[in-house]
Amino acid sequence: MKSRGAAFRSLLPALLLTGLCPGVARAEWLSRTVDGIMGTRISVELWSEQQAAGEAAIDAVMDDMRRIDEAMSTYKPTSEVSRVNATAAKGPVKITPELFQLLATSLEYSRITGGAFDITYASVGFMYDFRARQRPDEQQIRAHLPAVNYRLLQLDRAKGTVHFLREGVRIDLGGIAKGHAVDSGIALLQKRGIAHALVSAGGDSRVIGDRFGRPWIIAIRHPDRPGEVVTRIPLVDTAISTSGDYERYFDESGTRYHHILDPRTGRSANAVRSATVLAATATRTDGLSKTAFVLGAEAALKIYARLDDVDAVLVEPDGKVRYSSGLAPAAAPPR
Repeated sequence: MKSRGAAFRSLLPALLLTGLCPGVARAEWLSRTVDGIMGTRISVELWSEQQAAGEAAIDAVMDDMRRIDEAMSTYKPTSEVSRVNATAAKGPVKITPELFQLLATSLEYSRITGGAFDITYASVGFMYDFRARQRPDEQQIRAHLPAVNYRLLQLDRAKGTVHFLREGVRIDLGGIAKGHAVDSGIALLQKRGIAHALVSAGGDSRVIGDRFGRPWIIAIRHPDRPGEVVTRIPLVDTAISTSGDYERYFDESGTRYHHILDPRTGRSANAVRSATVLAATATRTDGLSKTAFVLGAEAALKIYARLDDVDAVLVEPDGKVRYSSGLAPAAAPPR
């Protein structure tokens, strides 16, 4: 297995934790879970020698999550991303360095995946409402699909601006912002001297340190049966993201419509049912975990194989589990 790691107490909602290490002085493990930030559940757990310092560190992470949500949510009309969507087709828009770097990273992943990851999917995606069971019809998709193309997003690093090259382009960072927020939270904890911690935002998680010399065992849930485990993997010191077609979806006439869209068609991607990606940062795992849904397991695994720090576990529509070369020997069968 490639060198990385991860320690997980909870990976919500996509991962189930098993095999907790006994005998740890639990009074020094501090944890908190908050629902509703970035539209998901945020969990922080850390080891601190001083309770007050540990609680303050958790406060800092939660505040940072709220800050990023305010800046990057497309559901908030005052967010920086909403401002970009409203004005960037008219001309270059000055943006914060943080947003600029995340857009640049998004374009990098678009190039790596041949466009399978594309934040301009929102040019069609804004017409979906999974809670209300609403989706665009074929005519609406055809009308808006030409605006789905990451090449229409132009960045000027010298000026710190973004410009959309045609009307109708929209971006949505839902496929990478939570990973970024997790990494930002980890960085805050490291600056405070925290050496053992988990930060989780929905299916995107990252840990620093281990549980005092022992790895954590994580279990990947079955896409259709939440109580059933596909596989268990021991990990130390890594980031991990799981995307599934069971997260935000509705079924209609035998078809599942879910939030991971194929940029080529504007429709829900269905080449796999679940994709778990491991890498050095949560930004990277979040951004790359959608690739398999669009390209399929075989093509996605070839892309992951070219990236030194990436491994994956993919569940195909027929239930077959596929592993990247770095994980296959270490993966344990479900019990």
